[in-house]
Amino acid sequence: MKKTILIAALSAMLFAFTTVKNDADGDRLTGIWEPSNGKVKVKIDKIGDKYYGKIVWLKEPIDPKTGSPKVDKNNPDENLRNTPLKGYRILKDFTYSGDDEWSEGTIYDPENGSTYSCTIKMSDENTLDIRGYIGISALGRTDVWKRLKLPSKKK
Repeated sequence: MKKTILIAALSAMLFAFTTVKNDADGDRLTGIWEPSNGKVKVKIDKIGDKYYGKIVWLKEPIDPKTGSPKVDKNNPDENLRNTPLKGYRILKDFTYSGDDEWSEGTIYDPENGSTYSCTIKMSDENTLDIRGYIGISALGRTDVWKRLKLPSKKK
């Protein structure tokens, strides 16, 4: 009986340690990232146990036709077409799956109004391979995002 309790306690501690390690590894995704086209900057945060990314900067924030901030004019939901792109959440519901990969999420492309299944692979601390796809990953496209380094605060 004592052996069973000891094994259960050790197993619980090992599980807790593994979970903490995975959470810390997964949190490396947080930060501000720039897609290869340079049109936006996306801030990725952890909310609960999932990761989300929203647009925090636009190269061209004003629509030249209207003179107003750019909105999600291509959204398939007519009720969302006046939603400003700045602040819009384009990455949703990612979970850390280990081995520098986040999965089970989606990516929204405001240029065409489509949402795709998506995986994120960190190839190094400052580089993400973002793969959006329909159905299976082989039917998709990968974009490389770079982490932005914030200027250090002067003391």
